[in-house]
Amino acid sequence: MDRIIYGLVLAAVTVIRRLPLKVCFGAGMALGFLAWLMLPRYRTLARKNLAIAFGETRSPREIRALALSHFTTLGANLLCALRVPALTEREIEACCEMVHFDELRRVVGRGSGCVAAISHYGNWELFAQLVFHIRPTKCGTVYQAIHNRAVDNLINESRRRLGVATFDRKRGFTGAIQLLRDGGLLGVLIDQHAGNSGIWMPLFGKLASTAPLAATLAERTGAGIVPISIQTVGFAKWKTVVADEIPTAGKSVEQITHELNLALEEQIRQSPRDWFWVHNRWKTPLPEFLLSNVKRGLFLPPGGRLKPFRILLRSSNWLGDAVMSIPAARAIKHGRPDAHVTVLSPQKIAGLWRAVPEVDEVLEIGSGEGPRAVARRIRGKFDAAILFPNSLRSALEVWLAGVPRRVGFRGHRRSWLLNQIPKDPKRGLRPAHQSRQFIQLARKCGAPELAEPFPPSGRRSTEPLRIGLCPGAEFGPAKRWFPERFRGVMEAVSARRECEWVLVGVNRDAPLGDEIVRNNRAPHRNLIGKTSLAELIETLRGCRILLTNDTGTMHLAAFLGVPAVALFGSTEPALTSPMGNGHQILRHQVECSPCFQRECPIDFRCMKAITEDEVVEAVLRALES
Repeated sequence: MDRIIYGLVLAAVTVIRRLPLKVCFGAGMALGFLAWLMLPRYRTLARKNLAIAFGETRSPREIRALALSHFTTLGANLLCALRVPALTEREIEACCEMVHFDELRRVVGRGSGCVAAISHYGNWELFAQLVFHIRPTKCGTVYQAIHNRAVDNLINESRRRLGVATFDRKRGFTGAIQLLRDGGLLGVLIDQHAGNSGIWMPLFGKLASTAPLAATLAERTGAGIVPISIQTVGFAKWKTVVADEIPTAGKSVEQITHELNLALEEQIRQSPRDWFWVHNRWKTPLPEFLLSNVKRGLFLPPGGRLKPFRILLRSSNWLGDAVMSIPAARAIKHGRPDAHVTVLSPQKIAGLWRAVPEVDEVLEIGSGEGPRAVARRIRGKFDAAILFPNSLRSALEVWLAGVPRRVGFRGHRRSWLLNQIPKDPKRGLRPAHQSRQFIQLARKCGAPELAEPFPPSGRRSTEPLRIGLCPGAEFGPAKRWFPERFRGVMEAVSARRECEWVLVGVNRDAPLGDEIVRNNRAPHRNLIGKTSLAELIETLRGCRILLTNDTGTMHLAAFLGVPAVALFGSTEPALTSPMGNGHQILRHQVECSPCFQRECPIDFRCMKAITEDEVVEAVLRALES
């Protein structure tokens, strides 16, 4: 197959090199137009990249027109690049003007070597023709070899005939360094996505992995750095533009590389159609698109404004699960400096996410709103989506919306809707807390591990002393302690401490609340079913502690920094206990627990084992701490 491909390429090159240059240019424009028509994926990529660079200064219509112009110009330049090596020196001079070339001669003339910072811009094959103008200086270029060796040699033999030494970057840079130390001129590409070996820094205000090779070689050898571009200025006409030398004295590799990016931006602004917009320059890394672990780190110039990397977090539907995913959401926000975090949340728990400082925006899923309606609202707005629930619906929403990166664990036959699926956390001898699953998901995307699960709380000191009580549990009666025992604890604690009890819960818990407050001698307010989520948050902030079953309200109190006295029966504290410090867990593990049943099928022995006296003592201890 390699031989067949080589034969086809050789035949095409042979024909092209016998054609007039203007014929090649015109034919290339036509081929570029056909590519624009037939390659929608690259057409979309070009528009996306152009919008990153010029979206704030050009209209969508202008972006589309520029993308078409790029395709035709690129086609013309690629075809002419195959023709250029067969041109004579006089023919090169006739079709390519030299601008500010004395600057390059000045730097080369120092004899300390010169790095020519070049890019995929215009008819870049003309860079090899610089040897005609700086003789007898040695010239070379660093390149990345292609898999087909025969085609690779075909591409490079014309450069070598001119006396341009070629250095395969995969074989190291010893030869390139020696050429610079001998006072030569070395061409180094600066505009490609550099993957894990690059420094993340802004290009047109958006973070991109940038190769530091040009700056590193200059620093190591003492060579100068001069940016050079080749612009298309007419039909089969170009000009080679030499920019001013980049000063390097006293600067770090990161600073020099950033200045090269600024020079590249200026080149692109001069002739936008000439740059290689069909290259995924702002590529989202796989799998760690959050950048806390990048090999060479980030460089952020002072005062620079970054364009956001927009991340959509799909919230769980249950309050408790949502609270347990907050540490992961916070870590994701801290994963990269340009992260803009939007949470897509069911309407009933959207107020929780608005209380998380790291969340920039909350989108509510209305009651009865289906996946297609949600997808329409979020289409085209996000770079990545991370799904906390394992549901099919959450994956369908982001797939229908066309979010480029869709991250989530396997589950509910949804794998085909995702394109980044971390391995499920391994189960050890001891069960891991459910929050660890969410954190693992964030870590697999490159997020850091934060020291504290929740941000500093906004608790208020109140008089009289207030104690919260949540007697319900949405999952089912197997998680609920007895109303009469809650009443007994309230009266016993009130007899020993002056306090006010505040009962909280949802509408369906109202009968429980009525039973607890009936003939109850402890000072109390029954707010069950009478508060919105935002009002519940404010109520809990005014409580010293919360006495509760294993509920979402328990997790909400932990998020707010309110210590909980939590009663566990059918569920497992190792999996769902409140996060943070100061909580007390009361649980008697009987032979059938944890059963995770909604209703106890036998005698409810796990909850019966928790006595009023031990709960009273736990509440008093919590009040003293």
